[in-house]
Amino acid sequence: MTGWIFWAVAVTLGALVASVLVAALRRVPAAAPQDDLGADLSVYRDQFAEIERDLARGTIGPDEAARLRAEVGKRLLEVDRARARSAAAARPAGATGPGRVASMPAVAAVIVAVILPGGIAAYAWLGAPGYPDMALSARLAALDAGLASRPAQAEELERIGRPRDAAADQALVVELAGVTDADTLRARFRTAFESGDFHAAVRVQERLVALRGSAADTSDHANLALALVAEAGGYVSPEAEAALRASLRADMTNELARYLVGEMFVQGGRFDQAFRFWRPLAENGNPSAPWTASIRERIGQVAELAGVRYAAPQAPGPTASDIAAAGGMSPEDGQAMIEGMVAQLSDRLATEGGTVEEWNRLIRSLAVLERLAEAQTIYDEAKAQFAGRPAELSFLRLAAVESGLNP
Repeated sequence: MTGWIFWAVAVTLGALVASVLVAALRRVPAAAPQDDLGADLSVYRDQFAEIERDLARGTIGPDEAARLRAEVGKRLLEVDRARARSAAAARPAGATGPGRVASMPAVAAVIVAVILPGGIAAYAWLGAPGYPDMALSARLAALDAGLASRPAQAEELERIGRPRDAAADQALVVELAGVTDADTLRARFRTAFESGDFHAAVRVQERLVALRGSAADTSDHANLALALVAEAGGYVSPEAEAALRASLRADMTNELARYLVGEMFVQGGRFDQAFRFWRPLAENGNPSAPWTASIRERIGQVAELAGVRYAAPQAPGPTASDIAAAGGMSPEDGQAMIEGMVAQLSDRLATEGGTVEEWNRLIRSLAVLERLAEAQTIYDEAKAQFAGRPAELSFLRLAAVESGLNP
């Protein structure tokens, strides 16, 4: 249906609805049926006439005639009162004749103003004017087609202004071709990734996967996908998808690979598939893994977009009583409480260590409190704690960048 036909039909239907409402408003309720009451009145009038005739003929005396007149009059009064009650019940509440008639044009105008402009405005806000009719299967097919045709890694790097230097990249590929020790490549990958040189990390991991061939395990492929995603600023390219598929073929339970596959589906609008990959991690994933906290924060929205009723598990954090207590404090006392909680977390991490999620929370909390020097120190300590673990380091680096620290 073309645009003008749709709006013509919509406006016509709105006008019809408004006209029906106005017609119903103008229709004055008919008086209650009075047939039975009218018949009673006619009978009583006839009885009065009959009494007068009998009196004239001498059939009854004056006293009897007076008694009969009183009896019939009593019944006539009861009928009159019944008619009054019936008329009152038929009249709409609040209707007062001329006043009601005078208010009808104003009410009709309000109805027309609400039905037509209000309905059009509501659809323009909530609906999708000009969007064609499309069944669910067709929408999903369109999303899948969009995923299949999304830009390659090199195209995305060009788009975000991070293209690879062709000469340096080729020189690195040639250099790595001479490295035949897997452990050396793994160490070099960690160094490149931790320093933020994601171009080099991608090439090193590609060399490692090629060197190991069929012996490359799920972590090898997942780390290659992670490096590609980091290089592209979080974008999951077709090349990263290929590495993720290889990782999951080797081990379908690889949490990093499942997390990144979910990211890919979120980026492509397939929230149903993202939810399928993320739900097991949200409920039973490694609590110390950085992606678990990220998934738990976002899976509720993903489930809603997928049309799934789901209560997301709560991530660790202040208890409800803590929040309630803080809410009843003065700003100064609340700030002191928050700083106390941050200090406790900092002391525990310094003495006992903790998950990457807790380090991430401490870094961000210190940044919110504008204690950036301390946040930088904590970030440096966290990097040392998670040295050699690229996924954790990637999440810590994101926290540092978003907090204004030096990554």
